[in-house]
Amino acid sequence: MSTYAIGDIHGGLKALVQVLNKLEVKDDDTLIFMGDYVDGWSEAAQVIEFLIELSETINCIFIKGNHDVWCENWLKTGQVNQTWYMHGGKETMDSYMRFSKEQRATHLEFFENLQLTYLDDKNRLFLHAGFTSPHGIEKEVYKETFYFDRTLWEMALALDKSIENDSVLYPNRLKHYNEIYIGHTPTINFNSFEPMNAANVWNVDTGATFFGRLTGMNIDTKAFVQSDIVKDLYPNEKGRNKS
Repeated sequence: MSTYAIGDIHGGLKALVQVLNKLEVKDDDTLIFMGDYVDGWSEAAQVIEFLIELSETINCIFIKGNHDVWCENWLKTGQVNQTWYMHGGKETMDSYMRFSKEQRATHLEFFENLQLTYLDDKNRLFLHAGFTSPHGIEKEVYKETFYFDRTLWEMALALDKSIENDSVLYPNRLKHYNEIYIGHTPTINFNSFEPMNAANVWNVDTGATFFGRLTGMNIDTKAFVQSDIVKDLYPNEKGRNKS
């Protein structure tokens, strides 16, 4: 019985299939998806369909990302957020062209049921981006920070490695949880194509939406597998890359 954290997929179904095959997922395993299932590569709607079917046989926990919020709003209202459109929304909209009204309704339900956070029985926190309250997620005033915040990761990166978590200098935000798992901020921004650890925070978004790979990490052993470079799996697409 293993638990895996899966990084931001961004419409890369081929990469997701590769990662799951490499993990050799068993019926009693748990998969925790860190959000941003859509926007980028051309198979966003297909990713959602795949995940819905996967959850019928495997225990899956689905976290909500900012791109998922945008897609949810579009499916619900038909209104196009221009920021979303320019950051992968167009590709997601195109992927839904052959999906029926009934399928879209099922996908909307999927998005509406995504969790903002998940805390397991070992006090390990999972959320897409971060949080700002020094008192923990329960005291967070603006829930949008769960899928937009980058300051938690920036704080962890800036923390002196010599400072222990029982020190008065250790940030209160980090003290509440044994470990924190996030996506949202690609590790390729820091010249790493692999998951990164800073303080007690693990970042498993390894840039699949741009020119990185999709990652699946065993949260107990920290061993991980990765897909091929995702843009190579979609050679005729730019995704969210500028060129």
